[in-house]
Amino acid sequence: MRSDPAQALEQIAPAIARAGSGTGTAATPEPAPSGQWPAFLTPEARQTVALIQRGGPYPYRQDGTVFGNRERLLPPRERGWYREYTVDTPGLSHRGPRRIVTGGHPPREWYYTADHYASFRPFTPPASRH
Repeated sequence: MRSDPAQALEQIAPAIARAGSGTGTAATPEPAPSGQWPAFLTPEARQTVALIQRGGPYPYRQDGTVFGNRERLLPPRERGWYREYTVDTPGLSHRGPRRIVTGGHPPREWYYTADHYASFRPFTPPASRH
């Protein structure tokens, strides 16, 4: 059964609007001067990236597990392409909402979410220094 193009556009319009506003998934990583971190990444997110680049060890058992992309905000890929990692949130006694999601093994795609997968910001980290 084919879907109505107008209905399909209506369903994806919110995601398109989020992407255009900088709160959803963008098509290309946020530009940052070579060797520097994007301004939106917190110090805790930078620590998580460093752990990923080193291969761990990770503080949470869920870190490094498959991210299913059920929200469909990231580009479609085969299952297992995306992995998720916890970004600590100061003051919380649980994992909190912040994550780094990577794509590929080793990671070739990097995304940050501060709102538990409601939106993603792509980025390119500086080269690993390990």
